[in-house]
Amino acid sequence: MTATGLPLGLPRTRSFLTPFRHDLFLMDLGKGLRQALAKLSGRYVDEAAVTELVKDLQRVLISNDVNVRFVLGWTKKIKERALSEKPLPGVGLREHVVKVVYEELEAFMGNGFEPSLQKQRILLLGLFGVGKTTTAAKLARFYASKGLRVVLVGADVHRPAARTQLKQLSEQAHVAFFTLESNDAVAITREARALSDKYDVVILDSAGRSAFDEELAVELKSVAREFQPDGSFLVVSADAGQVAGRQAKQFHDAVGLSGVIITKMDGSGKGGGALSSVVESGSRIAFLGSGEKLADFRAFDPKKFAATLLGFPDLDQLLETAKAASQEEKLEKAWNEGKLDYETFLSQLNAFKKMGPLKSVMQMLGQHDLPEELVGQSEKKLKSFEAAVHSMTLAERRNPALMKESSRQARVARGAGMKDSDVRELVQQFEKTQKMLKEVKRNKGLLSKLSKQFGGKLGS
Repeated sequence: MTATGLPLGLPRTRSFLTPFRHDLFLMDLGKGLRQALAKLSGRYVDEAAVTELVKDLQRVLISNDVNVRFVLGWTKKIKERALSEKPLPGVGLREHVVKVVYEELEAFMGNGFEPSLQKQRILLLGLFGVGKTTTAAKLARFYASKGLRVVLVGADVHRPAARTQLKQLSEQAHVAFFTLESNDAVAITREARALSDKYDVVILDSAGRSAFDEELAVELKSVAREFQPDGSFLVVSADAGQVAGRQAKQFHDAVGLSGVIITKMDGSGKGGGALSSVVESGSRIAFLGSGEKLADFRAFDPKKFAATLLGFPDLDQLLETAKAASQEEKLEKAWNEGKLDYETFLSQLNAFKKMGPLKSVMQMLGQHDLPEELVGQSEKKLKSFEAAVHSMTLAERRNPALMKESSRQARVARGAGMKDSDVRELVQQFEKTQKMLKEVKRNKGLLSKLSKQFGGKLGS
């Protein structure tokens, strides 16, 4: 939390509403919400400020394809609460407004989903082009990571190469695969049901179509009747926007849904519309998928999701990712203390690589809107950094302030076979990262304080 009372990750920005610019209007949901809240920075929070915030939130949500009627009702509730409710002891006006937006955003996202870890049969549904087959592999990996025996079943007999693709993905996910050469989906399903004797989780990838029609409905009913799933999940793409709600209703009326999995959340300006329309349809959001990697998949938690959109750190997810890299203890100490020197960075460089792109790691720390030149460093840049650190003395590694001297930078550059300007750039970027970690340390105290007002730990 900064001195102005706003959470870290909410950058100071000039108004993007006056004059209105279409290019700024088309922004992703999280960035838009953070920018809207950032405009409260440095000004007295009164009715005029809240009214302006409400208008900003409306434009952000509508640009994300959220239903206008829903937006107006949601923001009206925010305005009423922000102006009528008295801030809790120790909570300033700005924190109070952020608290209200957070709580209403969480409510807007619907109920969370707790995946069952018992033996089960899962039926996946969806139209062409939504990423259903890839999602099947992501779901399989998710359950396999919990220690369950998983098998993927290829029953999409209409899309060419669908079963071949699923078999390849099953190998990547390190789970079993089953199908028949038959083009009879019901026959495949009949055999697949018996796999429950051998596996804990049986995931069946059913057929899709370009659009929902009666033929698809009849086939899915037959498959569901034969498979008798414990859970049926519809896969929809975030770029479907408000259409996602209609799709959820159609599939639910046909076979009944346990939940909806929304994919492509990382590249759609209509993600807000997909989320809200699914909730409005009466369906529950079960999982969210983002990138192309099988690990880019999480059970839906409205508390975490709302906190992430507003720029609060997801420290638990960060440490969970670090644990997978087998370096969590050192990383946790560095981040909790807000300290980072060149020696620590060098020892953790491989862990960072295993944890994924630096941009993802920084987002878990609540830093969502960093310059691309800072977080988008290539493998070549990281190798250069490593070479430079190897050329430093032990004192320089442990006391980063020494590396501000140009003579030391020149010596390190010679030792690493680099240009002086390259080392200078690396030092500058390291100092930015070091500063951010210190800010995270300061933020955690106030984050804990706000968590009590939110009724639980943010980002947990």
